[in-house]
Amino acid sequence: MGLLDNTTQQAYYQGNNYGNYQFTSLEDIINQFIIAYTGENKIIPKVKRTDVAFHAQRALQELSFDTFKSIKSQEITLPPSNTMILPQDYVNYTRVLWTDGSGIKRPLYPTKHTQNPSDLFYQNSDGDFSLTAVGTLTDTSNTVVLDAEYTNILVGMIITGVNIPSPAFVKSVSNSGGITTITMADSITVTAVDVDATYTGNETLTFTTRGASGSLVPRQESAFILDNLTFAVSEDKITAASTSDAAQIEVGMLVSSICFAPGTTVLDVQGSVITTSTNSLFDSTTSNQIVFSLPSENSTTWSNYKSNNTSSGTSDANAYNYDTDIYDLNVGQRYGIEPTVAQGNGSYFIDDLRGLIHFSSNMSGKTIVLDYISDSLGTDDEMQVHKFAEEAMYKSIAYAILSTTIAGQQLVPRFKKEKFAAIRQTKLRLSNIKLEEITQVLRGKSKWIKS
Repeated sequence: MGLLDNTTQQAYYQGNNYGNYQFTSLEDIINQFIIAYTGENKIIPKVKRTDVAFHAQRALQELSFDTFKSIKSQEITLPPSNTMILPQDYVNYTRVLWTDGSGIKRPLYPTKHTQNPSDLFYQNSDGDFSLTAVGTLTDTSNTVVLDAEYTNILVGMIITGVNIPSPAFVKSVSNSGGITTITMADSITVTAVDVDATYTGNETLTFTTRGASGSLVPRQESAFILDNLTFAVSEDKITAASTSDAAQIEVGMLVSSICFAPGTTVLDVQGSVITTSTNSLFDSTTSNQIVFSLPSENSTTWSNYKSNNTSSGTSDANAYNYDTDIYDLNVGQRYGIEPTVAQGNGSYFIDDLRGLIHFSSNMSGKTIVLDYISDSLGTDDEMQVHKFAEEAMYKSIAYAILSTTIAGQQLVPRFKKEKFAAIRQTKLRLSNIKLEEITQVLRGKSKWIKS
């Protein structure tokens, strides 16, 4: 293979693979290592090609993290949610910025003083993780009238109470005039049998969820009650009374109705037609009512951070970082200010659990640029090594192979030193330090600045 891979100058300049000569493929690294380092009377007498390929990929990963130049980036327009999805091949970030109307990068700074906690469960007014309601029971009746409207009581929930036989599940839910009325059954199947109360009067009832997620009730982000819906048995389409009604429904909402299996969600909304994840169990009448609810994925901490409308997403005391005619109102408030928040560009934090970057409120709608690190193994095209790092790759592969074989233990200390020396030399070369650029910077060293 020729050094330029038989590529003519015309083919190069008319193509789109510019600057690729500075790299060599991982396949070539593996082949050249086997030729130079393995065989009779060589450092590694015998080794499988699969072993060389494995250690070559590991070496490429390690060098990608802290030696190679980070050349990967992604640009998005930040949506109203103020979150950015981490790229598919993301490992770590190097910089997060936003660009202004002139295309100038403005650095954003991470904040360590907030987060988006998980495990978002419903809490009542006493702070307990339980959903309770006072219900009016009627002996030998499966209908219970609750004391208020509860949009987070859904079909399929477990009901417990002193005078409620076990097992008891919410069979249906209806809401009218600010009051929720439920019916009870011994299961949530089509063949369910009604469960009747054994007492007439008021009683505190507790509602819990079923399934592996535990009995705690998830916190709701939003809920809508729609009436006059139409749908047919064994179909996954619900038609709302109007387009404006359906516009309130979001993809991912839970569908709570006796006519749909528990856990049914909204897949799509087009006009007045709502598509669900499961088919209806029964036909509807014009009086049918469904509760659509969206479990909360955002904590109160994140919601407050996102909605904070100060200039940098920081506290009000830190928002005034300049002298104005209202400076007298801020006397003493800037004493001890945190330097990391004393800037107006904005801030962010990374939620690795959900794979999102969360931004402060003043970033909404702006162009966000993420410079990040990958491991160079995402695609075949990425598996390439800068020619400044070839020797570091060979030394890293040799050290890894020798350190995992009994016969090569005597050479391990030597190749450990050679590996780190080669990596250090690679870092110096890739740092791209130019004497002329340093000289230009130092010219301002003795510049006088009037105060």
